Amino acid sequence: MITRTVSTRREARPEPPVTAAWLERVATHYLDRYGASSEMLRRVLLRRVERRCRSRDEDPGAQTGLIDETVARAQRAGLVDDARFAAARLRGLRRRGTSTRQAQARLAAKGIDAETIAATLAEEREGAEGAEAGEPDTEERAARAYARRRRLGPYRRPGTREANRERDLAAMARAGFSYGLARSVIGGEAEEDDPSFGEE
Repeated sequence: MITRTVSTRREARPEPPVTAAWLERVATHYLDRYGASSEMLRRVLLRRVERRCRSRDEDPGAQTGLIDETVARAQRAGLVDDARFAAARLRGLRRRGTSTRQAQARLAAKGIDAETIAATLAEEREGAEGAEAGEPDTEERAARAYARRRRLGPYRRPGTREANRERDLAAMARAGFSYGLARSVIGGEAEEDDPSFGEE
């Protein structure tokens, strides 16, 4: 009886080369699922190119121009807009109680340049100036949202507030809020949730 040995191992076929069309598909798929800055998209494309080039034993640095052009096309098509992304991201951060200082750092980490961050914060201030007299400013509203989310100060269980006052002030300071604002929020009264500025 003759037996035939069949190899179960298949040689891995190399992935196709990096092309403009493939990069565009990767970019579109990513942007369909996530909001992104130009730099975030660039990082995603770079990671995908590096992975594909590694499988083909090629230099990913040779594809830098193709990545830049793909990002530029996404910008021209309006799929990527750093100012729009920064404004939306800032609104989300503020709802969660993020201070101006931390918001700047988080936007920078997403690849937003300093000029765009400054313009976004300026637009936020202009919007706050148009609010009704007596309404808290954006930083104060964020501080209150942070205290509410972390159960600090007036949001602590009854009877535990004074014993934790210094700890709560330190938590507010670490979150980037000024001492004066932290003292005001921690020493103040709990407020009803503002549906226009509540937790997400």
